[in-house]
Amino acid sequence: MSSETEAGKVRESGWRETIKIVVHALILAMIVRIFFYQPFNIPSGSMKQTLLVGDYLFVSKLAYGYSRYSFPWGIVPINGRIFGTEPKRGDVAVFKLPRDNSTDFIKRVIGLPGDEISVRSGVLYINGQAVPKVRKGDFIAPEEDRPIPRYEETLPNGVKYFVLDATPNGQFDNVGPYKVPAGHYFMMGDNRDNSTDSREQSPRFGVGYVPFENLVGRAEIIFFSAAVDDPNAFRLTQPWHWPMDIRWSRIFSLVR
Repeated sequence: MSSETEAGKVRESGWRETIKIVVHALILAMIVRIFFYQPFNIPSGSMKQTLLVGDYLFVSKLAYGYSRYSFPWGIVPINGRIFGTEPKRGDVAVFKLPRDNSTDFIKRVIGLPGDEISVRSGVLYINGQAVPKVRKGDFIAPEEDRPIPRYEETLPNGVKYFVLDATPNGQFDNVGPYKVPAGHYFMMGDNRDNSTDSREQSPRFGVGYVPFENLVGRAEIIFFSAAVDDPNAFRLTQPWHWPMDIRWSRIFSLVR
């Protein structure tokens, strides 16, 4: 056998091995995405300061088990949930918008089945008890100049997080009471004056109560963040802008 023939076979074998590795990697990535962790990006400011426009995060599908909405295009015809675990109050969760069962929303779980939720003068009440709300300075986004009053809320189970309250006596600062139905959850954005959530019950424009089966998963970790107005406009083809665009301090930070 000539050396040229042997070299040709080695090259062919090398290409085959490379293709096999790529195919196996793609299959593994698909399995992880479908069954374990799915990436999402944040397109709006409704969860500031917890999540910012341009954050990219992994959402755990294991957290709440699986429903038909856990899979692309709802191709697995599951009724209800399998391996279901109920969310905890304070979880940041991705869910399918109930009015169309297709649009992804991300909010914080505030009300559990059977809870009564209301807001009075900007203070959240759960089952008649005020949720402690303590002023914690102002929030200024890196790409903005306007300070927004920031508060720390503490839920009955001890979960603490920051909320923003830009407008005293805003549209949803005096609403409720809402009685959360069985098998549903009450979701709210941390940016209280700029969030369409369960406080808006309109069947055409609101979120309403979120069924358990509509939950996709729990937000776990921010794996990338870019300071851009449009998260899809990050300048991948212009690497000289990356040091200014990337929010280095947010990468690999946990979502709380």
